[in-house]
Amino acid sequence: MNPQAAIRTTEVDGVPTLFAHATGPMRAGLVFRVGVADETLTRSGITHLVEHLALHRHGLADYHFNGETKAAFTHFYMEGVEHEVVAYLQGVCASLCDLPMERLETEKEILRTEESRRGSAQLPLWRYGAQGHGLVSYPEWGVRNLRPEDVRHWAQTWFTRGNAVLWVAGERIPEGLSLRLPEGARIPMPAVTSALPETPAYFSDGSGGVLLDAVVADTAAARLYAGVLERELSRSLRQEGGYSYTAGTDYTPRRDGMALVTAFADSLPDKQDAVLGGFVDVLAGLRAGRIGPADLEAVRTRHDSALAAPDAAAKRLPGSAEDLLAGRPVLTPDALRAELRAVTPEQVHTVARQAAQTALMQVPAGHSADWAGYTAAPTDSSYTVTGRRFRSVRDKSVALVVGAEGVSVTTKSPDGTECAVTVPYRACAAVLCWPDGGRRLVGTDALCVDVDPGLYDIDAHTMATIDAAVPPHAVVWLPPRQQPAARPATAAASHEGGTAQGSAPGGRTPTRRTVMQSIGLVVLGILAVLCGLMALSFTVFEAEDPELTMGEWIAISAFFWGITALLVWPAVRIVRTTRRA
Repeated sequence: MNPQAAIRTTEVDGVPTLFAHATGPMRAGLVFRVGVADETLTRSGITHLVEHLALHRHGLADYHFNGETKAAFTHFYMEGVEHEVVAYLQGVCASLCDLPMERLETEKEILRTEESRRGSAQLPLWRYGAQGHGLVSYPEWGVRNLRPEDVRHWAQTWFTRGNAVLWVAGERIPEGLSLRLPEGARIPMPAVTSALPETPAYFSDGSGGVLLDAVVADTAAARLYAGVLERELSRSLRQEGGYSYTAGTDYTPRRDGMALVTAFADSLPDKQDAVLGGFVDVLAGLRAGRIGPADLEAVRTRHDSALAAPDAAAKRLPGSAEDLLAGRPVLTPDALRAELRAVTPEQVHTVARQAAQTALMQVPAGHSADWAGYTAAPTDSSYTVTGRRFRSVRDKSVALVVGAEGVSVTTKSPDGTECAVTVPYRACAAVLCWPDGGRRLVGTDALCVDVDPGLYDIDAHTMATIDAAVPPHAVVWLPPRQQPAARPATAAASHEGGTAQGSAPGGRTPTRRTVMQSIGLVVLGILAVLCGLMALSFTVFEAEDPELTMGEWIAISAFFWGITALLVWPAVRIVRTTRRA
C-alpha cells in the first residue's frame, strides 16, 4: 500500500483527527455534525448564522479560509502555513465558545443578502417535506427572530468537542494546536422523512429541462452507475439528438448508508418533449440492464485514476471526516480502488433498478410523466377538516374551512369535484405571520394554506382561535408585506418553498371612486381659480368706479369672494379624503 495514500486516525485535544500526508501549503478543517436538516422551519438558518459569527473575528487575512453549512454537517477550513492554521483553528474554537453577539443583527442582514442571490432546489422539498433534509429548499425564515440566547444555546449544544472531527493534510499535524470547545456528545444523523406516498414520482415546475434524483445505497457500484448514466444522457440528448447542451449527473453521499444520484438535462422550450422522452428512455434502458461494457470500463478507469493520484487521500479528508461523524468506516483510496475493481455489470444493474424505483423527477410546467409509470407527487390532501366554512370574496369556488384540528382550503371544479389542501395543527411546520393579520400555515408535508382575513372575510374571533391552536414554537413573524395575497391558496399551487415570502407585488390599484375624485378636483380647481381672479380684479380695479356706490362695490366683491370660497372648500375636502385613502 502506498503510505501517502493512507489516512491516519489520531486525536488532538480530545477531538478525533484524520491526517493524510500532502506537500505544499497545509490544509485543515474542523467539521461538526450539525446542519440545516437538524433545524426546524421556524429556526432555519441558525447553524449558518453561528458559522458566520464564528468567522467574523478573522476579518481579512492573507491566507484562504471559509466556512460551509450543509444538510447535516458544518465545515470550517483553511489553507496556509502551519502557524496560520493553528491561529485559525484556535480562533474558530474561541469564537464558538464566545460568539460576537454585537454582530448579530449585522450578520442577519448579510445572510438575507446572501439568500437573495442563492437559488433553491425544489427536489428536496418535494421528497422530504418541510422538515429534515427538505429544509435546504426553504428560505432562512428563522434568522430574523433569533435572540442572542437562542444562538448561544445552539452553539453550546452542537458545536462541541464530542460532535467534531479535525482533518489535516500536510507534512505533519501542527504542534501546539489546542481545540478549546465545550464538552458534548456525538449527535446522531437527522431522521430521514418523506413527503412522497409512493415512488417513482414526478412534479411539474418551471420552464427548463428535466431534473431527477434517486436514493440508492452508497456503494462503489452506485458511483459507477452515476457515471454510466451521465455518459448515456450526454450521448442520447446532446451528441445524437442535439436536444440538450448540458446533460450530466451528481453523486452525493447522504452519510447514512444511502446516497443521492442527481441527473439533469437542459432544454429549449420547443425541445422539452424530446428531452423528457429521451431522458426517460435512457433511465429505462439502464433499468432493463442495457449497460455498455465500454461505458462501464471508461467510468471505472476515470474513478480509479482519481483515486490513484498522489493527493487523493488529502482530497478525501473532508468527506472522510463526515463519515467518521456519521459512524461510518473511513476508507482509504486504496480500499476504494479495490471496491471499484470488484464491481460487476450485474451490481450496476441492481443500482439502476433501485434508482428507477426511488426516482423523483421534475418536468417542465405543462408536462407530465405518468405515461412513463411515474406517479404525480401530491399537491392536495386526502381529507378536509370539519369546521366553519368561509367563502372566498373573489372566487366562490374556493373556501377556507377552519376546524378544531386544522385548516383546509377547498376548490370546487366546474364538474363538482372538490379537492382540498389541509394543514393539521399537529403537523404544522411553521405559521408565517404578517402585521396585517395574514397567516400562512406550512405543513410538514410542504403543503400550505393561506389564511387572510381580507380574502375570506374572517372575523377576529376565528383568527384568534387559529393563533391559539397553532404550536407557539411554530410561529414566525415577518415584516409588513406590500399588500395581502392576491388570491387564496389552491390545491394546484400549494407547496411552499424556494424564496417565496407570501407577499404580492405591486401597490394600490386606482378605483372608480378615486378617478372621479381626481376629475372633480380638477374641475373645482379651475372654477375656483377663475372666480378668485374675478373677485380680485373687481376688488382692486372697480373700487374707484364713479358709477358704483361704496355699498354696491362691497356687496359685489363679497359675492365673488363667497363663490370662490364655496368652490375651494369641496376641493380641500377631496384632497384630504384622497390622502386618507
